[in-house]
Amino acid sequence: MTTATAGVLFILSLIVALAVAYRYLGDYMFRVVAAERHGRVERGIYKVLGVDPHAEQSWGVYARSVLAFSLISILFLYAFLRLQDVIFKVPDFAATIDERMFPHLAWNTAVSFVTNTNWQAYSGESTMTHLVQMAGLAVQNFVSAAVGIAVAVALVRGFARRKSDRLGNFWVDLTRITLRILLPIAVVGAVLLIIGGVVQSLGDGTMATTLTGADQHLTGGPVASQEVIKELGTNGGGFYNVNSAHPFENPTTWTNWLEIFLLLCIPFALPRVFGRMVGDNRQGYAILAVMAVIAVASVALTNVFELNGAGTVPQAVGAAMEGKDVRFGLSDSATFAAATTLTSTGAVNSFHDSYTALGGMMPIVNMMLGEVAPGGVGSGLYGMLILAVITVFVAGLMVGRTPEYVGKKIGAREIKFASLYFLITPTLVLIGVAAAMATGNWQTQLNVGPHGFSEVVYAFTSAANNNGSAFAGITVNTPWWDTATGLAMLLGRFLPIIFVLGLAGSLAKQSPVPASAGTLPTHKPLFIGMVVGVVVILVALTFLPALALGPLAEGL
Repeated sequence: MTTATAGVLFILSLIVALAVAYRYLGDYMFRVVAAERHGRVERGIYKVLGVDPHAEQSWGVYARSVLAFSLISILFLYAFLRLQDVIFKVPDFAATIDERMFPHLAWNTAVSFVTNTNWQAYSGESTMTHLVQMAGLAVQNFVSAAVGIAVAVALVRGFARRKSDRLGNFWVDLTRITLRILLPIAVVGAVLLIIGGVVQSLGDGTMATTLTGADQHLTGGPVASQEVIKELGTNGGGFYNVNSAHPFENPTTWTNWLEIFLLLCIPFALPRVFGRMVGDNRQGYAILAVMAVIAVASVALTNVFELNGAGTVPQAVGAAMEGKDVRFGLSDSATFAAATTLTSTGAVNSFHDSYTALGGMMPIVNMMLGEVAPGGVGSGLYGMLILAVITVFVAGLMVGRTPEYVGKKIGAREIKFASLYFLITPTLVLIGVAAAMATGNWQTQLNVGPHGFSEVVYAFTSAANNNGSAFAGITVNTPWWDTATGLAMLLGRFLPIIFVLGLAGSLAKQSPVPASAGTLPTHKPLFIGMVVGVVVILVALTFLPALALGPLAEGL
């Protein structure tokens, strides 16, 4: 079987599994978020928090709850990171905490995990104790993912409700999503990963004798339990420095397949929740179709560019295998790279910095698209719905009538929220790149020219879009980079959430508008094509100059 044929079969099997997950996982998640009864454990949590689970919140209160929870999480995780050497210090590192986790790095890491970015400017196996990995980082992997899904559900409630200023209760949504969706799937997924060879222990590691007779310490730990939620919650933070390229995190080709499935299953199933909640499954299928068209195109192009191996050295040796593991090969590595940047996962099983010029451009473009195909858990759905709102607005301008989407009018207030949402991330990326180049901080990298510029563009695109992966030829563990990327992650996560919830509140207050002869059908191929066109055109107009100076120039 050729590499290309094996790669196609790998992708087709993923598509089949995701199609099944869309129906059954989507229906299950709908029942969770729409349920009226509260479980015994959930009621206990509400009692401890002092929350009335029957009291719904306006969009402003919902937003303040998200921000308050996230602020407390950042402060707690920062303290945990700085104090880890005095609490269950396993493994017992030779370097002190001040030598491993500088204050600016702790700030960056805390912000990174709370914002679902999981940007890592450190080596996990030589920096973090097991307790911090479990009770600090893995916990944030759960709750930051739950925050994203909760915000998406609140936006869908805005479309579904009429003459209401209530979007649900954030604390109820957060608890239910964590306990009923993320935790059960994570338990099953962790067991499967352990069966596949992923390490799960609480010990200090193992001493091994190498082929040359030297002694080497192999760091173990609670890897499988963090690996599964890292993928399922589209987080991306690895237990080890090389992330999912490490054989203790991703031992075989079938665990590689499982990890890709885990990072895609919830984002691709959430459109089903949207369709069920607005009472029209066709709307969910339309959103799914837009996601699928963009995703398939990205995966195909990334595979083509990497299998083609453009460049003097790859063509001389017959393959672009630098930075890729022989366990996975070219195609499975390219598919993982596309999937992880189409979502906000940021996990890697190969070195993106070593990709061919155009192959390396594709992960950057995936993030520049806004990570909406299918995007992160929750953030992909609400990002795509924002783009759908912009599309019907553009269509309304073309025919000279007030645009409508799933029975709600898109007026001046709604389009302002949608426009601000779309503009914030490109603004953060381009300002960050300009600041790095103007202040000379781009010189912390080994590469110059177009590829060096691509590394800077990738860094801020990844941070502002809450992805977390990187062209790792650039050193980012400096006070300037930790501060700059930390701010990009904070603003890139919470400003869009505020705009999404503001849009949800505005929509919820409206009465449904009955469809008329002039209403644009938003479940047909014409609308699907228009949304894809809007996504591509807006990104091209915004980022083409940066791409021309970086990967396109390098490719030419």
